Amino acid sequence: MKYIIALVGLLVVFGLTYIASSDKRKIRYRPLAVMVVVQAALAFILLNTDIGELLVTGFAEAFGSLLKYAGEGISFVFGGIANEGAAPFFINVLLPIVFISALIGILQYIKVLPFIIKYIGIILSKVNGMGKLESYNAVASAILGQSEVFISVKKQIGLLPKHRLYTLCASAMSTVSMSIVGAYMQMLNPKYVVTALVLNLFGGFIIASIINPYKIEKEDDLLEVQEEEKQSFFEMLGEYIMDGFKVAITVAAMLIGFVALIAMVNGIFTWVFGISFQALLGYVFAPFAFVMGIPWSEAVQAGSIMATKLVSNEFVAMLDLTKQTGLSERTIGIVSVFLVSFANFSSIGIISGAVKGLHEKQGNVVARFGLKLLYGATLVSVLSATIAGLFL
Repeated sequence: MKYIIALVGLLVVFGLTYIASSDKRKIRYRPLAVMVVVQAALAFILLNTDIGELLVTGFAEAFGSLLKYAGEGISFVFGGIANEGAAPFFINVLLPIVFISALIGILQYIKVLPFIIKYIGIILSKVNGMGKLESYNAVASAILGQSEVFISVKKQIGLLPKHRLYTLCASAMSTVSMSIVGAYMQMLNPKYVVTALVLNLFGGFIIASIINPYKIEKEDDLLEVQEEEKQSFFEMLGEYIMDGFKVAITVAAMLIGFVALIAMVNGIFTWVFGISFQALLGYVFAPFAFVMGIPWSEAVQAGSIMATKLVSNEFVAMLDLTKQTGLSERTIGIVSVFLVSFANFSSIGIISGAVKGLHEKQGNVVARFGLKLLYGATLVSVLSATIAGLFL
């Protein structure tokens, strides 16, 4: 039965994507079919094989070790603030981002990351049938972050036509940055986080290839990566540490605001209508949860969490998921995969602002297709969760 529901789910995703396509005649179906098969194969390997378990375990242990090292610095500064045995979210989940950001800076400085990103991107371009720039951007987004990635291609931003700019922005919204993955792993099972990271990489290309199809001529398929301004090692390190701290503070501020606002709106809706706002959204998103493979008895509860991610951010939704009781492991797995992306309303402002900071005209272009960007990125999450559900 789950395979029939998954097939319906895929048809729904592709149907909704096809409706929004800017040029249906240009859709190339062969690369799409290849990428869907690759997604399914990777999901099977990561969720149902010993090799996948070994990869996930290794990834999780590596991040676990990094988080322990991060804890040494955090304990030095904040030790004694927390009560014995307590686990304040900001200290234990967000502040390790500072250390991970510093490591990313070091790997950038010694040219390890640029090499990995560039050549994985070139290999990906052979599979997805898209340009080297688009493939590079997708990999770079998953490592550097949804706003930082545009700095590395800033020389080409002003030269890109609207359709290629859309694909770059869609990749940035469909993935998550490596600096924040450790925080996710403290709230979700690492297996689902890793699976989502991999599936979203291909899912972003699949959805963008339908919503925004085009073919790049060889003479236009150029990749010119902007080298970072030469800094001393400690200048670079200080900059990345501060960037990581800004991310942690920004996420904390958004959590304070969104959690408080949702609590207030829930209170108003409960008082006026006898049902909370999140519960109401749960009914709206329940059909999508069902076609993703979630049992109907849990679809409203899962739909509420999915909606929370869309209207606020993934952290608020992940916190909600950790508080839920009575959900099956299958449902938790599918919802977890759905949550691991930057597809929410606030990301429209973040991405358009990042592009506008580099090229004002192109930033305005991004702002105009912001809702279409969010629509596509949300479908990427639904697609990844549906395929993951086949193997849970």
